[in-house]
Amino acid sequence: QVRLVESGGGLVQAGGSLRLSCAISGRTISTYLMGWFRQAPGKEREFVAAITWSGGTPYYADSVKGRFTISRNNAKNTIDLQMSSLKPEDTAAYYCAATNDLSDVRSPNVYRYWGQGTQVTVSS
Repeated sequence: QVRLVESGGGLVQAGGSLRLSCAISGRTISTYLMGWFRQAPGKEREFVAAITWSGGTPYYADSVKGRFTISRNNAKNTIDLQMSSLKPEDTAAYYCAATNDLSDVRSPNVYRYWGQGTQVTVSS
């Protein structure tokens, strides 16, 4: 079993920055793909970014490319999402997820393990 716990959400003004962290515990995850998704009220859960635990090439949604950076913190055993130049449309609950299915890194359907989510609110 893999346990994921997100932290770092909050309220920020447009143009500001936030750093989310996903703490990972449980079974060995060295072969896992780690992803960040978000879901705004009334909308479907959407892909934000992903990276393999082994540290391969990251993947980003077009809407966040150049503004968000996903990274692995070996010392803390976390997957972090640095978010900059935040916009009101980035407001959502952000979820960390893990999978060993690499068939479609952008689909929430292939991710087996999920955190409880952390809220990010960007004011205009």
